[in-house]
Amino acid sequence: MKNFTFYNPTRILFGKGRIADLAREIPAGARVLVTYGGGSALANGALPEVREALRGFVSIEFPGIEPNPVYETLQRAAEIARREKIDFLLAVGGGSVIDGTKFIAAAVPFAGDAWDILEKHAKITAALPFGVVLTLPATGSEMNNGAVISRATSKLAFGSPRIYPLFSILDPTKTYSLPPKQTANGVVDAFVHVIEQYLTFPVQAKVQDRFSESLLLTLIEEGPKALKDPQNYDARANIMWTATMALNGLVAMGVPTDWATHMVGHEITALHGLDHAQTLAIVLPAMLTVRREEKREKLLQYADRVWGLRDGAPDEAIDRAIECTRDFFESLGVKTRLSDYGIGSEAIPALLSQLERHKMTALGEHGAFGVEDARKTLEKAL
Repeated sequence: MKNFTFYNPTRILFGKGRIADLAREIPAGARVLVTYGGGSALANGALPEVREALRGFVSIEFPGIEPNPVYETLQRAAEIARREKIDFLLAVGGGSVIDGTKFIAAAVPFAGDAWDILEKHAKITAALPFGVVLTLPATGSEMNNGAVISRATSKLAFGSPRIYPLFSILDPTKTYSLPPKQTANGVVDAFVHVIEQYLTFPVQAKVQDRFSESLLLTLIEEGPKALKDPQNYDARANIMWTATMALNGLVAMGVPTDWATHMVGHEITALHGLDHAQTLAIVLPAMLTVRREEKREKLLQYADRVWGLRDGAPDEAIDRAIECTRDFFESLGVKTRLSDYGIGSEAIPALLSQLERHKMTALGEHGAFGVEDARKTLEKAL
């Protein structure tokens, strides 16, 4: 196991009715900007409860943050926050709203061009404090210090210790009204988050491995239940907590991580507009096929511990584990081929150019996943 330092300051308020505790988490006298996306925050009842909880505060609402939050939209929010002397932000929504709010938090006090935060990785020296009311479990953004923002054909990530949420409220009942597609996307997103931190190479990190495997098994068990019975509280609660734990830093401690699937997936979203989880479901099985020798030991562990594949030759177990992964995504209704979305081989050169433009040419746990590997992966994903 590698050396590590773990830090996560986010306070979690989990369970039914926890939005009522919101006022106690926000500093007295704060001027609050409430950020959210579309009508789902109203439909699931979260926004009305937030409004009630904020009755003692000056609050302004900023709706319209996109599923892949757009830089220009977030800049408008930052301008409002400066003008209205906002000193606290509250994100009501899923990962996109939270990511967007993280950028607003950093952009408001930023002295230069805020795009430098993304393009040039400019250091964030200050950020507005913010909290979260989570309505879509998927990204884990409610308990981490990273975010992904879009502008034109760029989809770029940034992070800073200053953009951890102060608190996040996780009420599983607020996910009951999610459309099946969003529920399925959330399960896929969380699943691949775990895979990117687990399916690399062994370093004898037994706690992290077993923890990762338990998260994967929980998603495999509970995802179909939530789709079949959307108001199954236990299934929703387990999915919500799993998605949070998948990317709050714990399973990444002391282990190598990959993230090549995410980086290739980002370019598919940027050029073709697919949902983030859809791109992950497309790329991951192909990526594992191309890199099966590099990941051989952990693939065999994954086959055994997650899918129960203990018989037959090792290569057969790896084949079956990759196929089980693809079948799981498909069973949730998330397609796993580029062709399922009308994307053919003619799209590959532009995707590779995007990776080069964004300097994503030495990816993976060994830094050895280059443009040619990306080409092979995309070809396998057709």
